Amino acid sequence: MRAYLTRRYWFSASHRLHCDSMSAEENLSTYGKCNNPHGHGHNYAVEVTVAGGVEPKTGMICNLAELDSFVDEKIVQRFGHENLNMLTEFQRVVPTTENLCIEIYRILEQGFRHAEVDKVRIEETWLNSFEYAGGREIRH
Repeated sequence: MRAYLTRRYWFSASHRLHCDSMSAEENLSTYGKCNNPHGHGHNYAVEVTVAGGVEPKTGMICNLAELDSFVDEKIVQRFGHENLNMLTEFQRVVPTTENLCIEIYRILEQGFRHAEVDKVRIEETWLNSFEYAGGREIRH
């Protein structure tokens, strides 16, 4: 039997949406106020969904403490209170929340071995949320 577990985490970070290969005018028309040279910040809510069989002995997909520890060490501590533009991961891509979502999924998929990573969802604001499922169609 396949089951899903979604856990929510929070961190704050800043970024500036800017593409070096575009002109100042193109950047402004594409990113608007998010192209502010001083950047801006968000309080991100990150939902990590993992999937797998329910372990008969524990009744769980995976140990929540292991998931929490991994996400805290590899994601919250990595991105929290950072200017995303300054991080290695975003030296060649614009640090949009779409790209942040993909990067967090990649980190989980490459390192978390206690369950299958199903998807990552990030709420950037009350109006914006983004999901990534490794190229698969997202189930709702």
